[in-house]
Amino acid sequence: MRALIQRVKHARVRIEDDVSGEIDGGLLVFLGVGKDDTLSDVDLIVRKVSFLRIFDDEKGKMNRNLFDVRGKILLVSQFTLYGNCRRGLRPSYDQAADPTEAEHLYREVATGLKNQGVEVEEGIFGAVMQVDLCNDGPVTIWLDSKERRNG
Repeated sequence: MRALIQRVKHARVRIEDDVSGEIDGGLLVFLGVGKDDTLSDVDLIVRKVSFLRIFDDEKGKMNRNLFDVRGKILLVSQFTLYGNCRRGLRPSYDQAADPTEAEHLYREVATGLKNQGVEVEEGIFGAVMQVDLCNDGPVTIWLDSKERRNG
């Protein structure tokens, strides 16, 4: 499972002219689900995203998490995080999960974040969306659940 996380001042996702999710500060999380992902990957992503210390403390050091700053999450599905461009110029998505399984695990991540006490707004899974954001910092973090180590 892959998550591209951006610390934002504000972000929103639209489908045509309708806003499906919007936050005023926190994290914009683009989430891609791989074909070998399981609930173990969900748990790791939920824990990491919830408690990442990427917000500044009073000394300007990134030492606070989402709860400390009362931030929210805008969660957006993005299978293109599994785009592989090693061969040629058109990305291959053969490592992305099939849509049914991807949506199931995406929903598990959304539920897991909410169960942690995070306020979560969402895009619409599988829709063509437009995302507006103001990256704060800029701070952008890449998480891949397959790159985890013990601990």
